[in-house]
Amino acid sequence: MCLVGQYRFLLVRGAHIYAPESLGRADILVAGHRVLYVGGDADVAPFEKFGVRVVEADGYIAVPGFVDQHNHINGAGGAGGPMSRTPPVKLSELVRAGITSVVGLLGFDGVTRSLKDLLMKARALEAEGVSAWIYTGSYQVPPPTITGRIASDIALLREVVGVKISISDHRSSHPSAEEVRKVASEARIGGLLGGKAGVVHVHVGTEKPGLKPVLEAIEGTEIPIEQFAPTHLNRADHVLEEAVEFGKMGGYVDITSSVSPKYGSKQAVKPSTAVKQLVARGVPISRVTMSTDGRGVTRRDAGGSVVGLVPLDSILEEFRDMVLEEKIPLEDAVRVVSTNVAEHLKLEGKGRIAEGCDADILLLAKDTLELKFVIAKGEILMENGTVFRKELFQI
Repeated sequence: MCLVGQYRFLLVRGAHIYAPESLGRADILVAGHRVLYVGGDADVAPFEKFGVRVVEADGYIAVPGFVDQHNHINGAGGAGGPMSRTPPVKLSELVRAGITSVVGLLGFDGVTRSLKDLLMKARALEAEGVSAWIYTGSYQVPPPTITGRIASDIALLREVVGVKISISDHRSSHPSAEEVRKVASEARIGGLLGGKAGVVHVHVGTEKPGLKPVLEAIEGTEIPIEQFAPTHLNRADHVLEEAVEFGKMGGYVDITSSVSPKYGSKQAVKPSTAVKQLVARGVPISRVTMSTDGRGVTRRDAGGSVVGLVPLDSILEEFRDMVLEEKIPLEDAVRVVSTNVAEHLKLEGKGRIAEGCDADILLLAKDTLELKFVIAKGEILMENGTVFRKELFQI
């Protein structure tokens, strides 16, 4: 058994657990990286000689760690010239946002930024204490790859769970439906061979075609609509309208927590509000997800100059707002930021608090949903609001 910190076993005692289903007040016993037991009155006496850390969690809510499927972990930007390139994400930033699983990707710049660098950043984050994967590809079609082919990237590289492209954006390659179909076919082949989701993660801009290239790509084929994961679907009212129809057809629709009027996106629908609108208009909650667009560029001044970065903790803010402002049931909010993403991407052991799952657990204050503890792979990374596991090179 792997020794975690200074203890082999961790007991979270007396939290109200949303797994995402409400389990009421119960205990969570963790052994190494995994959840060993969920239920009442966990008996730790047999394990005390091996070292047991007990967290008294009465008054807390326990939820699965957030799964962020769209994060530029190695930096993004660049559309405003060399000075607009953004820096890599730090482990401590992910922890403060409650993100215990992250999928990294390239952004607009698939020219000077490297998938190999992205892969190594994911491996670094994994070693530092969270779980990390990546998408191959970039905005451009045909997409850049590591091995020379989308299918082999997905099938052969453990960290690669799908491919990213861009549509309906002035910075994209404006791929045809046929080109999107070929990308999806490659991703599907890689997914089947590698036992992975093999999703096509689609950056969607505000140009008029909207989701049309995706819908045309699957027309007349047996490629399931779930093969696609379109994102930024709250960036404007007309984009959200298309998201409603896409979700009602059975597709997954991803809302971006940082695409919000609060952070300079004037046309955007507030993320928590967008989730409520999607569900109210018939999109199953099981098909709604949320991601951060971490390390993207946001907040521009009147002249269009960049004045800020995407805040990673926007996903925590919008999680709170879903529950406290929009009155979305807490278990549904958990599904949006964690469970649904893990299920769509086939991230085994993620997105749930259950026996045999990875011990990725957030403890939040019951009334305010303020984040107090972050546990990732069985190790406490934040305690009482203080992050004490940080990146290797701290400045």
